Amino acid sequence: MFQDITTLLLDHKAFKYTVDIFVDRYREMGISVVAGVEARGFMFGPSIALAIGAKFVPLRKPRKLPGEVISEAYVLEYGTDCLEIHVGAVQPGERAIVIDDLVATGGTLSAAIRLLERVGAQVVECACVVGLRDVKGQHRLNGKPLYILVEPRQQTNCSAPSVNGVAVNGVETCRHDDVYVSTT
Repeated sequence: MFQDITTLLLDHKAFKYTVDIFVDRYREMGISVVAGVEARGFMFGPSIALAIGAKFVPLRKPRKLPGEVISEAYVLEYGTDCLEIHVGAVQPGERAIVIDDLVATGGTLSAAIRLLERVGAQVVECACVVGLRDVKGQHRLNGKPLYILVEPRQQTNCSAPSVNGVAVNGVETCRHDDVYVSTT
């Protein structure tokens, strides 16, 4: 089953509420860096950073950032990938959180932690909107806490193909907690 947060983004009240949950959690933790993992971490990270008075630092795929970068390679279920950060974007001792939309195996978040720690950041926590229950990504996060808003439940009886009453062409859609999940 494919997990996706795009329908959450279509509902401005639900999107704001999701961001507000993160903001309430991190507002008083002395966070100075919100690092967003490309690409969906970019949807949540800047709003959280602005609200808590921190800077947003994008962690990008290879060759997307101009200028000098530091890279961290990591292994995926289906191959390898790499994250990059601008040299000088984070100063030693800064307190950071890592934001992404979903954690499955924890490989990408672990690479983000390693990258931030290499430049001297103190990674306080990783946070995701969705965490897949059947994959224990928490064990691969280098000992850092993982905050997850939603763990989808398995559902066998899905509704007619629609999202918020709007038909979706040929895609069966189920609602799990506060995140819509499309099955393909």
